[in-house]
Order: sequence, then C-alpha cells, then structure tokens
Amino acid sequence: MTPTLSVPVVQTPAHRSGGWFRAALRLLSLRPSIPELNRKQIRAVERRLHYRFRDPVHLAQALKHRSWVYANDGDGIDSNERLEYLGDAVLDVIVADFLYRRHPDLREGDLTQMKSVAVSRAVLARRARTIDLGRHVLLSSEERDAGGDDQDSILSDAFESVIGAIYIDGGFVPVRRFIESVVLHDIDELGRREDFINFKSKLLEHVQGQGAGHPKYLVQDEQGPDHEKVFSIDVSVTGETLGSGQGCSKKEAQQMAARDALQKLGQI
Repeated sequence: MTPTLSVPVVQTPAHRSGGWFRAALRLLSLRPSIPELNRKQIRAVERRLHYRFRDPVHLAQALKHRSWVYANDGDGIDSNERLEYLGDAVLDVIVADFLYRRHPDLREGDLTQMKSVAVSRAVLARRARTIDLGRHVLLSSEERDAGGDDQDSILSDAFESVIGAIYIDGGFVPVRRFIESVVLHDIDELGRREDFINFKSKLLEHVQGQGAGHPKYLVQDEQGPDHEKVFSIDVSVTGETLGSGQGCSKKEAQQMAARDALQKLGQI
C-alpha cells in the first residue's frame, strides 16, 4: 500500500476564523484597481456637506459619474446612478413632509408647485454649486473638458446621489438635516421667483379647479431661421383664448402664454 503523505497545516488566525476563504473570494472578485478620491478629497467634500461619513465608500460611490466609470473599464452599475435613484426618492419624501408641516393652509396644488421648484434640476444644480460639488465629481477627461463639472444634469444627479449616500450611511435624521439646511432654507423665496415657476402647471391646476378641462396651446406663428426661431403661441380654455406668449422654443412660448393667462385671470 502506498503510504499517505500528510502535510501539516499551520493554523493561523485567518485559518481558524475561516478568513482565508473570504480572502480568497475577494481576490477572485477583484477588478483592476482604479484611482478614486483620496482621503484629503473625501474630507474636503465632507466639510462642504457638514457631514462625516462612517464609511467614505458611500461618498466615493456618489461621485462616480458613468463617464468616469466607463473610462476606467468599470461596469455601469459602479456609477452613482443607483444612489441617485435612492436620493431622488428620499428628497421627495423629506421636501413633501417639510412643506406639509410648514404650510397647513396651502392646498395640494400649491404644495405640489413648491415641491416641483425645490426638487427641479435647475435648483438642485444651483445647490450643488453652493457646495462646490462639481469640482469633486469623478468625470472622464473628455466629459470634464466639455464642461461636465458645471452641467446642470450632472450636478443635479450628483447632488441626489450624495443625498442617497448620506441616507445609506447615517439614516433619516442626518439626511433630513442636510436637506433642510441646504435645499429648503429659502424655499419660500424660490417660490416667488418667476424663473422657477411652472406657469403651465399653475394654469392647469387653476382651470381644472374651475371644472374647465385642460388648456390648449396652439402655435400661431414661427419666425426666423431654424437656429434662431421665435414661436408665438396662444393658450385657450373651452375655446376662449386666455393668453399669448413668445419664446425661442415652443416650451418657452407656452410658459409665457400661461403666464399671460394667469395674469389676466388675476392669479399672479
């Protein structure tokens, strides 16, 4: 009979705890390392947020734009888009709760209008700029050269991702504190600024409240070359023209027509 060769195994702490198996699994699943935020950058962002992450990995994840991930041979799921999805939902709940409690005298339509301003892309991008977020978002060199670090869509998405990261890291209380201090501190003032008011939504709410159906927008005229067109649009309700507006796009002209209608109806 062939003798069995016995090889002694040194029982290290890792062996005894099963850590060698977990370590082997990690090694098998590791992707090539790619540069991310260093400790100094993490601390710089935390100071702007006035929040210290228990696990800075959450913050790093929130700042990974998909262009950076793809440029570094990563997978799409490694970007900040999942955190953006979560942050968007958390933001909606906290803003709705804040406005509901702050304005017990307002109807649902007014609350909806205020919330739509607070969570709009333009306003969230503005909030992101106040904390210098664009400087720290991880972008591909091409995206950054194209001005991506100051693009509203990228900044607003990153801002929502940061909200998601704070929620995952610390829970509801710190994320509510952050949103109330950075997003909601001047919500009443924003609600009075015309550049943030959705006049079409406001007109729709008013006419539906009167039982008059939906406003209809009709292009009356288009002038100028394709790259410099000016549109003239009328808005009517039950066949009656209520307002007119002009703009460099149909959307802008519709907004101006709705604004004109609201003025004539004594609603602004």
